[in-house]
Amino acid sequence: MAVKSPVTKASSATIASSAGTASSVAEATRAAVQEFMAARVAGDIGRLVALFADEVDWMLAENPAVPWIRPRSTAAECAAQFTELMEHTVPEDARASVDTFLVDGTDAVLMGHLSGTVRATGKSFEGSFALRLTVEDGRITRHHLYENSLSIAEACAP
Repeated sequence: MAVKSPVTKASSATIASSAGTASSVAEATRAAVQEFMAARVAGDIGRLVALFADEVDWMLAENPAVPWIRPRSTAAECAAQFTELMEHTVPEDARASVDTFLVDGTDAVLMGHLSGTVRATGKSFEGSFALRLTVEDGRITRHHLYENSLSIAEACAP
């Protein structure tokens, strides 16, 4: 015996509306993350500050051996991470590639590979990374970066 679910025009319209809303949220998230990546590549600190929310859930494993890795929570502090990274590494040797870019509603995950050279030691580092970002009202409210912190710490050691 088959059981039919009563689907009305109203519930179909609600489902379609919800799907459209979810799609537009994901599109807005994707656009903000693409803007974030473009600002990082360009080194545009002003644009980065504007993209980060006033308060950010920032997570990057603390590592006392790495001067640019530290707790952050404001838009200015988060944007300054790029400047600090460039001060302590050789910009010409910096590489990052994104292999995967997933978006689900307000959340985005980027996965890829990064490498660079620490200016003070001349040592290089490399490894895979995953970056989880959350975008709300066009601004980044969560920035959680998972990377090969051991390789980076070893490159910073004299």
